[in-house]
Amino acid sequence: MLDIRVVPYDHGDATLLIGELQRVYAERYGVHDVSPTDPAEFRAPQGLFAVAYDASGAPVATGGWRMLGEGRAEVRRMYVRASARGQGHARRVLAWLEETARTAGGSRMVLETGTPQPEAIALYRSSGYTAIDPFGYYADDPKSVFLGKQLAAGGAAEGR
Repeated sequence: MLDIRVVPYDHGDATLLIGELQRVYAERYGVHDVSPTDPAEFRAPQGLFAVAYDASGAPVATGGWRMLGEGRAEVRRMYVRASARGQGHARRVLAWLEETARTAGGSRMVLETGTPQPEAIALYRSSGYTAIDPFGYYADDPKSVFLGKQLAAGGAAEGR
């Protein structure tokens, strides 16, 4: 059981999980993610942020998207707590983000991750994401991996 709820980017449970994610970034990259992030970018209709709760009501996963223009919605801050991994939560949150972005008018999901996160790359590729041109803050970073996926008009996301 996973209860995915829309929350403000600066909601207490969101900031708790984003803080954990920033520590993971520091461990793997040697630095926190320093890309500019404005909480207002995750407010409807141009964005959305969510926290997923397990059956006990504990926050276990997070993720959001923000519109970049031209129908592109960027996935941001996807994270599952270590204690909740291996249960399909990341895949469920990702599918939910894709559907909500499509419903909001998005035609394509895009994201940036990095080579120090092989499990994230595997999740996205197994979910139909393929290589795209670099964009955004880390466009010139050699560790960055840029992926995208077309969102089907009928309700489900589809790969290329």
